Amino acid sequence: MKVTLISYTPEPEKLVATAAKLCYSSSDIGSLRDGLTEDKTKSFIDMLAAIGHGSVFEHVSFTFGIEGISRACSHQLVRHRIASYSQKSQRYVNENGFEFITPPAIAELPEASAEYDRVIAEITRSYEHIADLLTEKHKADFIAQGADEKTAASKARKLANEDARFLLPNACETKIVVTMNARSLFNFFEHRCCNRAQWEIRAVAAEMLRLCLEVAPNIFRHTGPSCVASGKCPEGNMSCGKMKEVREYYASLIK
Repeated sequence: MKVTLISYTPEPEKLVATAAKLCYSSSDIGSLRDGLTEDKTKSFIDMLAAIGHGSVFEHVSFTFGIEGISRACSHQLVRHRIASYSQKSQRYVNENGFEFITPPAIAELPEASAEYDRVIAEITRSYEHIADLLTEKHKADFIAQGADEKTAASKARKLANEDARFLLPNACETKIVVTMNARSLFNFFEHRCCNRAQWEIRAVAAEMLRLCLEVAPNIFRHTGPSCVASGKCPEGNMSCGKMKEVREYYASLIK
């Protein structure tokens, strides 16, 4: 798994503080912005977090490149609807010899790991065989319709991928670019940094939060899983029971 912070709104903390101060002041925007020192910005953001003035955090956004995750993970990720996504297409990208993700619990058991690898290899062979059969069929159809050999082959492979991908497993590796505003990230971290979240997306979320803390520590020092962000666990009897350890871990990320 690799998570990269590709881009983010310049001076995100100053922008949030400026937008918030505008709500409570008759001064012009330039004056409000010029009067914001680093200490004043931090103090104002702390106040905004305390009173729950969340809309001003929507003015700043963060774009991540996420690689080496499974389709099972990306399906969870895209359920967070206030975001923008661009994902590697299994329709346009040939998945011959596709990379795959192995859950650690499976990798730790030799018998389970061997069976897992066997099935992946079988799916790979079947995917490639079916894709080849479909490519030849579609290619012949396009040539019969008057297309030249090169054009027919290219169009045929894309159509073949479209149907052959139905064989591909949740384990199939994918890449995705994600953009979220800070308020959406707060919600994402509350759900996905939690110990109750699935292991893979939890690892992605923790790394995203670590990267956010590097560039906007005052904005993101107030977020994390619910036990960090709100000080309580919403899971009831399903709580992981490790609130103290979780809080200490996320506190350690703040510099």
